[in-house]
Amino acid sequence: MSVKGAPHQDLAHDSAAKHVTGRADYTDDILESIGTLHAYLGLSEVAHGRITGMDLSEVLAAPGVVGVLTAADIPGANDISPTGTGDDPVFPAETVEFHGQPLFAVVAKSRDAARRAAARARVEIDPLPHVLDPIGAIEAGYPDVTAPLKLERGEVAAGLAGSAHRIKGRMAIGGQDHMYLEGHIAFAMPGEDEDVVVYSSTQHPSEAQHMVAHVLGVPSHSVVINVRRMGGGFGGKETQMNLFAAVAALAAKKWNRPVKIRPDRDQDMIATGKRHDFVADYEVGFDGEGRIEAVEGLFAARCGFSADLSGPVTDRALFHADNAYFYPHVRLRSRPMKTNTVSNTAFRGFGGPQGVIVAERMIEEIAYALGRDPLEIRKANFYRPGGDVTPYHQVVEDNILERIVGELEASSQYQARRQAILDDNAKGGILRRGIALTPVKFGISFTATWYNQAGALVHVYNDGSIMLNHGGTEMGQGLNIKVAQVVAEAFAVDIDRIKITRTTTEKVPNTSATAASSGSDLNGMAALDACEQIKARLVDFACEKWGVDATEVEFLPGRVKIGAEEIGFDDFIRQAYVARVQLSAAGFYKTPKIHWNRDKGQGRPFYYFAYGAACSEVSVDTLTGEYRVDRVDILHDVGRSLNPAVDRGQVEGGFIQGVGWLTSEELWWDGDGRLRTHAPSTYKIPLASDRPRIFNVALAEWSQNAERTIKRSKAVGEPPLMLGISVFEAISMAVASVADYRECPRLDAPATPERVLMAIERLRAER
Repeated sequence: MSVKGAPHQDLAHDSAAKHVTGRADYTDDILESIGTLHAYLGLSEVAHGRITGMDLSEVLAAPGVVGVLTAADIPGANDISPTGTGDDPVFPAETVEFHGQPLFAVVAKSRDAARRAAARARVEIDPLPHVLDPIGAIEAGYPDVTAPLKLERGEVAAGLAGSAHRIKGRMAIGGQDHMYLEGHIAFAMPGEDEDVVVYSSTQHPSEAQHMVAHVLGVPSHSVVINVRRMGGGFGGKETQMNLFAAVAALAAKKWNRPVKIRPDRDQDMIATGKRHDFVADYEVGFDGEGRIEAVEGLFAARCGFSADLSGPVTDRALFHADNAYFYPHVRLRSRPMKTNTVSNTAFRGFGGPQGVIVAERMIEEIAYALGRDPLEIRKANFYRPGGDVTPYHQVVEDNILERIVGELEASSQYQARRQAILDDNAKGGILRRGIALTPVKFGISFTATWYNQAGALVHVYNDGSIMLNHGGTEMGQGLNIKVAQVVAEAFAVDIDRIKITRTTTEKVPNTSATAASSGSDLNGMAALDACEQIKARLVDFACEKWGVDATEVEFLPGRVKIGAEEIGFDDFIRQAYVARVQLSAAGFYKTPKIHWNRDKGQGRPFYYFAYGAACSEVSVDTLTGEYRVDRVDILHDVGRSLNPAVDRGQVEGGFIQGVGWLTSEELWWDGDGRLRTHAPSTYKIPLASDRPRIFNVALAEWSQNAERTIKRSKAVGEPPLMLGISVFEAISMAVASVADYRECPRLDAPATPERVLMAIERLRAER
């Protein structure tokens, strides 16, 4: 007999049935109390300027309006910057920094009334010069929004000078909107004295708590943040929810009534940050066999008007600019540039994808320069003994990429398919095909070391039922079910007897964001620690009551064996309760081994690496630039999976989101700084019809984390997104075929049909 729902079993998401039937409760489903008010934001129509007047009289006179909030109504600090830089006001008092910046909030008896009233505002702004892109910001002398980073090892100048071949290039890498199904929302309920409770769709309840307290000018203990679930997050709800939680709480305390704020999709997309756009300049030196000898790179990012998380995001781009490859001599620098756009923020991969794709571009450049298969160049440069030190001086100890790539190369029949594609393209024709097999090596841990901690609370009630609470948040990724599986195994009980409750700052304090692929790693270990504390007390109780040694107490499925006697779990717990055994524990975990010195650019910022590889085949119409993904094969490393079914879903979803980032999801601002791709009508995410015609996804079942993670599993949230680069590279091969593969097409991302067509025409003209 085994425990139903223990780790390493396929198990459905705990809310899966609720999701598909509409019975899952989100923040907007909470019943509104009598007297609930609704807030709506008024946004700037200017990209940069000084506020000279703000006439809100017509707003206040509009039907249903109770009042307005401006910078003058903030009792505490007018700042919601997550890193404490003081550059991110709730509402600006003097200067507008981007088109779409919230200037005020209308509070009314209905959302519709608030929305209509906001349009009546008369705001006078004297325009100032504005810059929208990172290169323009550098040229205009704009500052970095946060301190740049440099990673360096070896002698770069000498390495480049001594290389037989050198290539310089520039790659523009577009941003990406989060496009979560559930937009931002906060629902605040005032309490007595300074208290306020906020229901929020946030990945970071503790930060929302601190930001609301900061803005209200009250201690953190006066603010409670509750999160049952989110309808998607992807990083967009790590810091950007600060604004909405603060506005709802401000209004609730000012008018002593419940207040909800829920922007419409357009306003959500305009006023909140996205994945950072990058422009990367690179130079690579290599020998005649394609082995890299030296790399220099400068990564300029569109960060927006404030720092937000741009420092750690641009740092992580450099951390992953090597991807799977050893650079004997390397110097990488970041330029996190201020721009007059919304502040960009966390997005699945957190800068890592932007670094990885530059590594793959350099591999591609080398392959075309030498007339070789890019996969040959990739394999020639993999980290291996003797070449295993990263640009940030961490040793790659657990590299399994050669096995993963080798197995995928064989199972996908890459070599035979590539030759068939080369033969087919040689015939000419309108449709050209491409294939690419790309790897990913992704570091797991927050690079801000102090975030690598978690707490959990476990109660065992006297009837044998178990309540689980932890600091992570559920956004559809299956975190709750995985942590519950850990608890089920710890007590050897079926998962049905475990209740997973909402995340709340009242139960587990000072938590980290559910981000950096760390949710299961951190919260699973914290929950296990709580279980082990309770079990230790139960073992002591059994030893005392039955007169046995601790080695004679064993938790079996649904029962406890004490010496020669077996007792049902429920009965055992009831007896422990009567004996006054404490059946509750707060667990804690902090990731070991990690350290990082940013000033030196050295350390061990990552506890371990997750690996994977994808082989993608595409067809490109050379008359229109349109393309189709014909087949995708993926082999991904999740260690010893906590829940293979959930992990496969994460791999599939991450891959598709990565493909969207690199192909169809284009952000575009006009010359006035107005975001024009501000709704699903103008911003194209992948659809069901864009799925690969053949989609084979497998987990490396033989893998087991060498580090002591929860049940030897590995993180799965972010690494698969970068497997979408294989589609981008396959498109590039198809484009290169029109010039007989003599030149790297140097596609910028996203490779929209327009960009693909322009690249085809350029190569034909140069032929």
